[in-house]
Amino acid sequence: MATYAEYIAQLQNGTKKVYSLEGEVPVRDALDIRRAYIEAETACSLVHVGAYTIPVDEVALKNCENMIGTIQVPLGVAGPLVVNGEYAEGSFWLPLATTEGALVASVNRGCSAITKAGGADVRIFADAMTRAPVFSTHSISHAKEVYDWILNHKQEVADVAESTTRFGKLQGIHVVTVGTSVYARFSFFTGDAMGMNMATIASEKACELISKETGAKLVSLSGNFCTDKKPAAVTSIMGRGKTVSAGVHLKHADIESIFKTNAVSLLDVHIRKNFAGSARAHSLGFNAHAANIVCAMFIALGQDPAHVVEGSLCITTIEPTDDGVYAAVTLPALPVGTIGGGTRVATQQDCLSLLGVNGEGDVPGAHAKKLAEIIAAGVLAGELSLLGAQAAQHLARAHQTLGR
Repeated sequence: MATYAEYIAQLQNGTKKVYSLEGEVPVRDALDIRRAYIEAETACSLVHVGAYTIPVDEVALKNCENMIGTIQVPLGVAGPLVVNGEYAEGSFWLPLATTEGALVASVNRGCSAITKAGGADVRIFADAMTRAPVFSTHSISHAKEVYDWILNHKQEVADVAESTTRFGKLQGIHVVTVGTSVYARFSFFTGDAMGMNMATIASEKACELISKETGAKLVSLSGNFCTDKKPAAVTSIMGRGKTVSAGVHLKHADIESIFKTNAVSLLDVHIRKNFAGSARAHSLGFNAHAANIVCAMFIALGQDPAHVVEGSLCITTIEPTDDGVYAAVTLPALPVGTIGGGTRVATQQDCLSLLGVNGEGDVPGAHAKKLAEIIAAGVLAGELSLLGAQAAQHLARAHQTLGR
């Protein structure tokens, strides 16, 4: 094998490509050579990027191309948080990866309030990953023929799609048209995987059948009616991944002792901020900062951080009761999984194990649903704490104290 210096020289003179190293040397050597080459090219030291403990053999081949090291994000815990779900039942410490001072402390306070109240009730209402290919047709009448064929042959489409996967099940097809374009929004149950790849592969097979039988031309496997990693009304209305809600009944005394405010002020902030303010801004999410908790937990737990977009569609509700308030969050789209993707990374596997959801569940999908319930309860904790801080006029003080 050539020396590091010889490989670096070959990269510099163009006789070798940075992406070819794993095919010639062990993965860790490839990372070191590539990083040294980038350091030489940029005159920049990457010593901290190169200091890591995670096993990289699989990560460099399946999760990150041209890998040179890792980025370390501070990891905190909030809790314990009592969750009363159908899949998550018990007390949990929430792992949150963030660089935002005050976030973990805020979620921690929300966890205290929920746990003191007996825990968050959490339920999953839907579980379906979507992929929506787009077809072109030669006329409006042809578009209608394709539209009708898909809806009239759902079982044939399902049989073909499901032949590509062990766990994937086609749950439904929603078809719309725009002129001569036909969009088929496939919804799949994907077990404990987040399921984007599974849905894509299954959809491709289904599209082959549709094109063969109708003459429609497949333009793209993703026609943006899914909708993946973009804020969209269709996702908010129809859901994507897990559709999950979490709620808790808080009494007046606990609102006053934990959040240093009262139910009237909490409700006033919620209505004027989450509802009126969001409506005036034409926001697709009606919440205080749900994306903050979704993102921090997604990074810690190996989820796709780009799906924080879907998490931001959360709707928070607070209703007055005789002895306090009932607060809830509804996340119409929470794409999560416990196998595949970033869940392969060792540090993220540690955090999944912390919640008891690492790997496949005994029943397909059980671990992913448990994870969704825990995240939803964490979002509820974050919402309550921020709204409480704003009702008590403590927000600026907290960020000043905790370093942001």
